[in-house]
Amino acid sequence: MSKLSKYIKRGIEYVLRGVPIVKMEPKVISLSPSELLRGHAILITGGTSGIGYAIAKACLNAGGKVVITSRDYKRVQNAVTAIKEETGEDGIYGISLSLNDIESFGAIIEQVNSILPNLQVDMLVNNAGISTSGENDASKDFDIVMQSNLKGTYFLSITFAEYLKKNSLKGHILNIASSSSLRPAIAPYALSKWGIRGLTLGLAKKYIKFGITINGIAPGPSATPMLHRTSEDISHSRNPLGRLVMPEEIASMSVVLLSGISDSVVGDIVYMSGGAGIITFDDVTY
Repeated sequence: MSKLSKYIKRGIEYVLRGVPIVKMEPKVISLSPSELLRGHAILITGGTSGIGYAIAKACLNAGGKVVITSRDYKRVQNAVTAIKEETGEDGIYGISLSLNDIESFGAIIEQVNSILPNLQVDMLVNNAGISTSGENDASKDFDIVMQSNLKGTYFLSITFAEYLKKNSLKGHILNIASSSSLRPAIAPYALSKWGIRGLTLGLAKKYIKFGITINGIAPGPSATPMLHRTSEDISHSRNPLGRLVMPEEIASMSVVLLSGISDSVVGDIVYMSGGAGIITFDDVTY
């Protein structure tokens, strides 16, 4: 959408709904460098852009070692190089991972441990997810979204939790859910995120007795490639907050939930949505 189109749209919204035309600039307060994740290694799926990329940088900033994944290994390599340049930290690694290849998950964890220096991975961030464009037939779209967003996440989480349990490792799993998990669900994406909300509760109940803490973060509309939005203009008139959520905001909360600060937070989901899905459904149409 061109800048002119955006302003025309806002003008119409102002006339019809009384929503003022305001360009909002991001003012994000990030966590200061810390030792919150020192001695820990974090595996982040879908870490080459958007929220996953921001979480990777925040975890490095908190002293952790990080392994990011993508189906496209070239994208992984490029992201690792960029994160090293942006942070000045060397503790970032990357591997190729397809959430469709469930049988590979055990070997993936072994691969992660083989590249980590004197550490075993003890934290998982399930960030990878997709939303379809609607160009496929409805059945194909449904299968694509469920495979990536729910089925792959389910089996990777179980594999990872059982690995922690077997090796007597206390750790964390953090699921990136969505405010869509609170909305009446009619699309495959929203249905998949309802599943992630339930999975977070189920995993947390099963594994907390082994010292494995599972929680989630549910972003609302965010300035990410999925919405084709950047930080240039984060205005969002239909969100109560008036703007999009920034990946860096989600990343800071991720560090808090992965750290020992939140060991008593179990099976919870923190909704970082600006009110979308919590106090209104008006930001989406049905």
